[in-house]
Amino acid sequence: MLFLIHMADQFKRKLGLLDATSVVAGSMIGSGIFLVSSAMARDLGASGWLLLAWILTGIITMAAALSYGELAGMMPEAGGQYVYIRRAWGKLPAFLYGWSVFSVIQTGVIAAVATAFANYTSELLPNLGLGQVLLSVGAIDITSGRLVAVGSIVLLTWLNSRGVEGGSWIQKIFTSAKLLALFALIIFGLAIGIGSATWNSNFTDIWEAKRWVVNDAGVGSWNEIYGWGLVAVFGMTMINSLFSSDAWNNVTYIAGEIKDPQRNIPRSLILGTTIVTVLYCLANLAYLALLPLNGDVAGATVAERGVAFAEMDRVGSAAASMMLGNTATVLMALLIMISTFGCNNGIILAGARLYYAMAKDGLFFKKAGVLNEKSVPAVGLWIQCVWASVLCFSGTYSDLLVYSTFASLLFYIVTIAGLFRLRKTEPGTARPYKALGYPFIPAFYILAAGAVSLILLFMDFVNTGLGLLIVLIGFPVYLLINRSISKRA
Repeated sequence: MLFLIHMADQFKRKLGLLDATSVVAGSMIGSGIFLVSSAMARDLGASGWLLLAWILTGIITMAAALSYGELAGMMPEAGGQYVYIRRAWGKLPAFLYGWSVFSVIQTGVIAAVATAFANYTSELLPNLGLGQVLLSVGAIDITSGRLVAVGSIVLLTWLNSRGVEGGSWIQKIFTSAKLLALFALIIFGLAIGIGSATWNSNFTDIWEAKRWVVNDAGVGSWNEIYGWGLVAVFGMTMINSLFSSDAWNNVTYIAGEIKDPQRNIPRSLILGTTIVTVLYCLANLAYLALLPLNGDVAGATVAERGVAFAEMDRVGSAAASMMLGNTATVLMALLIMISTFGCNNGIILAGARLYYAMAKDGLFFKKAGVLNEKSVPAVGLWIQCVWASVLCFSGTYSDLLVYSTFASLLFYIVTIAGLFRLRKTEPGTARPYKALGYPFIPAFYILAAGAVSLILLFMDFVNTGLGLLIVLIGFPVYLLINRSISKRA
């Protein structure tokens, strides 16, 4: 029915600074902070390196946000990063970005977060678990958990198709709820754990890095790592914290609906990323205050298993159970369901605005460039919904995490490199906000993100190679689209 309704002519600017900041913070805080520290602990085995990875992730993310602020002020229009790349580098690189966003970056993150939502739903309702197979079609298992993930995507897509105000209210409510819950976990966790035997143990020999390695016989052991081996593992495991801190740029996609975007988008980027960076670092301190870092893979209790071997990597639930006992399982499941639901709301809301900008350039489905009577690109929302739902059946949470974050890093580098190019090609263009620390902070981001990307290619070539292949497939697709446009012309 969405195709037949009366169409609006343009986006309406209804969102203020609070709305924009809630999109930044709410899109960043999903499931990652409650899960990935477990895998990072197995990779690094020392609290100093674990905390350094989160601190460095925060610095890298904030460096990117500071750089994006200038581009957002220059180009306050729907489409965000796609528009920035198009202006700096032309249509082909912009299309490759938009193609990657649709095929893996945005939709892959939506699928990963929806999968995490389903994972925690099964804590309350075990029959809805990801392992509950209902039907097998070839190599693909249709499980009740995956259907829950798809159902959450469909519901949020429908809600956002009814107008940006509804999606904005969902975002503010769910972002507020998870911020308060994270604050509670941090405050009570640190109050209980600081100075305890666990805390003292975790902060002894904090730089003795070691990695948990499982051999072909299935037997695991801690192996000491140092030198270039430590650098490689450190860079590889940062994909976890970078994924948890990603999606901050989604606010740029909805620039056409933000009041005074030249001021509010840069402010929201800086505020949102700062808030989340501080919370993430404090949350990891709370984990270390309550749980031993390395633990025992065969441990019978939550305390014995520690951070590294938390059941199903649910380190947030494990930490909460140290404070509240069995009640924590239910409370944390509800918290993470709220967190992932709110996170996906922001990502789903924003994504369709990029496809709108592409459609206006003739590089996406034409109907994705049409607004419905609520001034929303509803067709783009539903196209995104369909493909994200397909990706829910394509792999595990960790696979989706790696290839979506790797592709995202590549285009962050391209976009911030565009900042340097535009300073040269458009020196007279009005810049309501200028990148703080230019050229050093943008250059730092390019070098840091580039180093992590190279390490990922070396350490996990299969998944990162898949992400790169998806980007490269965009070349022939672009040529086909251009050929079609030329024929029509």
